[in-house]
Amino acid sequence: MALDPSEKPEKSILKFESMLKTDDVYFFDAEDFEEIIHHYLNEGKVSLGKKAIQIGLQQHPHAAELKLLKVEVLVFEDYYREAEAILDELQQIDTANEEIYIQRANILSKQDDHTGAIRMLNEALSIADDSFDIYSLLGMEHLFLDNYGEAKDCFIKCLDFDETDYSSLYNVVYCFEFMDDHAGAIYYLNEYLDRNPYSEVAWHQLGKMYCAKGMYQEGLTAFEFAIIADDSFLGAYFEKGRVLEKLGNYNEAIECYETTTSIDDPTSHAYLRIGKCHEKLGNDDLAKYYYYHTVHEDPLLDKGWLAITKFYCKLKDFKKALKYINKAINIDGENPLYWKKNGEIFSELKNYDEADFAFKQAVELGNYE
Repeated sequence: MALDPSEKPEKSILKFESMLKTDDVYFFDAEDFEEIIHHYLNEGKVSLGKKAIQIGLQQHPHAAELKLLKVEVLVFEDYYREAEAILDELQQIDTANEEIYIQRANILSKQDDHTGAIRMLNEALSIADDSFDIYSLLGMEHLFLDNYGEAKDCFIKCLDFDETDYSSLYNVVYCFEFMDDHAGAIYYLNEYLDRNPYSEVAWHQLGKMYCAKGMYQEGLTAFEFAIIADDSFLGAYFEKGRVLEKLGNYNEAIECYETTTSIDDPTSHAYLRIGKCHEKLGNDDLAKYYYYHTVHEDPLLDKGWLAITKFYCKLKDFKKALKYINKAINIDGENPLYWKKNGEIFSELKNYDEADFAFKQAVELGNYE
């Protein structure tokens, strides 16, 4: 029973699943099998994908694309030798199929031979008509080797193909950051925004780069443009609030953080920042209210417990401060700053044995003050 080529892929999948439940045998084009297999692999239903590959190769034993999909599954399951054998067979028939080199690169990458993977991907590039995906894979392999300059160039090529590929845009900025080249990132992002002035992601990243260089007014402007481009962009409101805090505009910062809680479910980080702003404004009751909301929202946020600790230290209530710094230590006992604060509190309580122990812990963890 042949499948009508005008039917949608969804119907191909339904017919395939119907075939599995009955004794009927339906005939599918090789392209239909590709759609079915991709669907199952994308859904994480590997066993159904493998079944579709098996039946597909029974009906189309010479279909190279189905064999390559079988290779993909074998590599996913770490059967490298079997995958290589199929690739060797395919390469004897077709030496100009870039997917063969891509799969060889995938195998080498999974075996931590990233240099070999790059070599294979460059082979694929030399014969590929569409190199977008290959540059993306190349960029990731260079990242594995800490070749941030080469990785950046690869991801920039991805953006040359598709300027809405925000995953590559994030990776470009990530590379600039690792090279400590914030000026380069700012230059690139401004060029990108000349071509894509309504990209909220680019404005957001530009704002972060300006702030990394201490250019807070420019960062503030960038975050405002991100919000103009997308008035529901939580990250832009949050970063704008952080900048306003640094500039001492605490009431405006609170407004930004409160906006994030109105757009989506409140987060412990938003509550923490609101609390810190109120503390700076001298609104101690409101500060305490939001600090407690912080740890109620996320009891494992050690920074929330630290904020409450510092709050009570400021009020000279060291017994309560001790209670809360111990909660932070219980969450992250490897943080030397928590042990240092613990030692300072014990010193205030004149419990010098415990203070001595806490300071020794801080020293062992790397704080030599």
